[in-house]
Amino acid sequence: MAHYKIILAYDGTSFQGFQRQEKGRTVQSAIEAALRNIGWQDTSILAAGRTDSGVHATGQVITVEFGWQHSTASLRDAINANLPPDVAVQNVEAVDDDFHPRYSATARCYRYRMFCDQVRQPMRERYAWRVWPAASLDRLKEAAGYLVGTHDFSAFGAPHQPGGSTIRKIFAANWMVEGSDLVFEILGNAFLYHMVRRLVSCQVEIGQEKMNPEEISGLLSGEHKKLIQGLAPPQGLVLSEVIYHPLNG
Repeated sequence: MAHYKIILAYDGTSFQGFQRQEKGRTVQSAIEAALRNIGWQDTSILAAGRTDSGVHATGQVITVEFGWQHSTASLRDAINANLPPDVAVQNVEAVDDDFHPRYSATARCYRYRMFCDQVRQPMRERYAWRVWPAASLDRLKEAAGYLVGTHDFSAFGAPHQPGGSTIRKIFAANWMVEGSDLVFEILGNAFLYHMVRRLVSCQVEIGQEKMNPEEISGLLSGEHKKLIQGLAPPQGLVLSEVIYHPLNG
């Protein structure tokens, strides 16, 4: 029996999130069904984290115990042959038994894509948030600068376990231009529930001059215990990478 680390990519549009549910189509259920079709007999996979309904991934990580007798490339191909078109294994490697996709991780990287347009763009809006009035890139970048460091993010998300800490460390946060899109990339040790989407919503308000950039600093003081109201839609968000090596800073 070997311990495999598997990297997944999926289009979250038609999934009710990653985690298996009694009702609704989920990424976990699709993966487990594909594994059972090739002889896997365990009860559950482990994952680096959960993504919400409508959220995508290019670098979700799972582990599975499996007595596969062939190469890791053949395992990748066998799983993919049994998966629907909107989810695919990108890579498979054998890892030590003590590797855990969640607890072994040192950081996670998310990317959020948006564009500014007054008119609806149905094709683009499947994977990005259309924002209007337009948000200033300079103001977005200024707001993102306040996020780097160790802060109390209780205004932006809830812990996954009741009573859990809301302190998180952000290694990097920045906005960049990709074609006609604006992309927010954030790298942190861990994230609260809905944290990235609330951070994006708040920064967009700053970019639209509805808030001042320095106001985000006050929301990170830990004194603001109520969640902010804004929540960016899920389709712009991608879990792009889970990192397992030490980071500086």
